[in-house]
Amino acid sequence: MLTPVADEDGAPFWEYTARGELRVQACAAPDCGELRFPPRPCCPHCRSFDSEWRLMSGRGRIWSYVLPHPPLLPGYAAQAPYNAVLVELADAPLIRLVGNVVADPDAPLNSVDPTRLRIGAPVRVAFTEINGVTVPRWLLERG
Repeated sequence: MLTPVADEDGAPFWEYTARGELRVQACAAPDCGELRFPPRPCCPHCRSFDSEWRLMSGRGRIWSYVLPHPPLLPGYAAQAPYNAVLVELADAPLIRLVGNVVADPDAPLNSVDPTRLRIGAPVRVAFTEINGVTVPRWLLERG
């Protein structure tokens, strides 16, 4: 399995996921406050270098998804067919996170029947540890 590698800008994201929190970087300039992801040192809206990490609700909707066939990476072949989703956050609709929809936080990537996925389906975040890194995954909600 691929494990995310934290850089200086993204390190706080992974520190928060280890605590079970989904946070997004935001501009801390008084007249801005724009959210941004992926994290970066400078606000693309006002060019401020001041930032903070805002707690998100962990709810969102599937904005897009794909079922890779054949798997592009050999390490994932045994889990095919699995999903890769783009989730639009409910409290930050311009922020979209890549992940997987699973049956429970520690379930394999192929634990959800692909026919259950649809654009707009509500999801909520869950966290699991993979190779020492806590990653967000997504669980389908009734909708």
